Amino acid sequence: MSGEQGAGGAERGEDTMTEPLFRFENMQVWQRAADLSGPLFKLAEQLDERRYFRFAEQLRAATLSITNNIAEGSGSVSDTDFANFLNTARRSIFEVANMLLIFTREEYLAGAETDPLVPELAAQSRMLHSFRQTLKRS
Repeated sequence: MSGEQGAGGAERGEDTMTEPLFRFENMQVWQRAADLSGPLFKLAEQLDERRYFRFAEQLRAATLSITNNIAEGSGSVSDTDFANFLNTARRSIFEVANMLLIFTREEYLAGAETDPLVPELAAQSRMLHSFRQTLKRS
C-alpha cells in the first residue's frame, strides 16, 4: 500500500508539521478527494440557495462518501477488505459525476462551475481503480 502514500507528515496548524494521526492522511487518493470536496461543497451551497435542498444533501453525502470510504478502508486489517472500501469510494465518484452532469444538463448548476470538476473525478476514479488493483495482487 506504500505506492499511494505521500512523503512526510500532513500539516497541522499554521507553522507546525506533525506526523499524521491516521494512515489515510498521507495517501494521495484521499488527499486528492479531500481537495475536491471543497468545490463540491460550494456547489451544494449553491443548490441550497436555489432551494434544491435534496439535491444539495445528496451531493454532500456522495462527496463525503468518497473520502470516508478511503479513510475507513485504510483501517482494514486485510488488503481485500481495503479494496472493497476503495470500490465503494469509486462508486461514489461515479455518483457525484452523474449528479454534476445531470444538474448541469437541467441547468440547476452552470457548466462553467461543473465542467472542470468532472475530469478530476474521472482521474480520481482511475487512480482508485489502479490502487485497488495493486491491493488485489498482494
